[in-house]
Amino acid sequence: MKKPSAAITAVHSVVPQKILSNQDLEKMVDTSDEWIVSRTGIKERRIVDNGQTLSDMGSEIVIQICKKRGISPLEVDMVIVGTVTADHRFPSTSNIICDKSGATNAWGFDLSAACSGFIYTLVTGQQFIETEKYKKIIVIGGDVMSSIVSYKDRNTCIIFGDGAGGVLLEPNLEGLGVIDSILKADGSGRDLLIQKYGGSAYPITKENVEHPDAYVYQEGRSVFKFAVTNMADVSAEIMERNNLNGDQVDWLIPHQANLRIIDATANRMGLSKEKVMINIEKYGNTTSGTIPLCIWEWESKLKKGDNIILAAFGGGFTWGSVYLKWAY
Repeated sequence: MKKPSAAITAVHSVVPQKILSNQDLEKMVDTSDEWIVSRTGIKERRIVDNGQTLSDMGSEIVIQICKKRGISPLEVDMVIVGTVTADHRFPSTSNIICDKSGATNAWGFDLSAACSGFIYTLVTGQQFIETEKYKKIIVIGGDVMSSIVSYKDRNTCIIFGDGAGGVLLEPNLEGLGVIDSILKADGSGRDLLIQKYGGSAYPITKENVEHPDAYVYQEGRSVFKFAVTNMADVSAEIMERNNLNGDQVDWLIPHQANLRIIDATANRMGLSKEKVMINIEKYGNTTSGTIPLCIWEWESKLKKGDNIILAAFGGGFTWGSVYLKWAY
């Protein structure tokens, strides 16, 4: 009997309404619209307001995915959330999303892989589908980066935004869905992209609560160099492993960290710009939310059987690529 693959059968994303433009940031830190756009490609980003949380966005994603698919949230078996900005240290945001969305028959957990969170989570969900133990798994990637970014640090506050997206995974017997994946990690890069304070190694205290190490730190030049090389390498590797050339790949859906990194990855893969999904100018880097946000925005352009490569790089370091065939 043929084993099922894990296919995406619905997608939805949620972004906050509040827009933080480059012009707004010019009033907050020593930067300029020209400087930000030339180095990152970002023009604006979304920021949560009025107490909106990741679980608020995630529960709306679950509800809307179920509506699109014509199912009840009670039919969802699992909810897996890739994030580094969970509502709380515990319980998991997955648990809270299940409660808020009415997916009360589901179980799940949070997964931490920074900007690679969605592809790590997607591949994790794939395993549960392929074992045939579960039939409906919602995979969410999202972050509220404004909660851990210092708006005094011009190196990081220009990059990050808030947002989340998710997909429904279901069994497929047509050979569609996730075909292959390559996931990587290198913990030796941890000090180059890190939120040092706030964990058990360096708990937040009244003495260090305003310290720069309580927020995201990035050594931009080193991270850029590592990301350009590894995101491009792993994307080329998965193409070679599956005997794909640039003409056979319909779409690259890259993590939206930096336009120059995206361009370098596409060039390495032999892809024209018309085959690359980009929305970094509107949302900035929503870390684990960027890839599902792109899928959501481009959903109407996707055709059944399209060959798609996902690629990401994140703190840890973590990086990887996924090759999938679009299922609807």
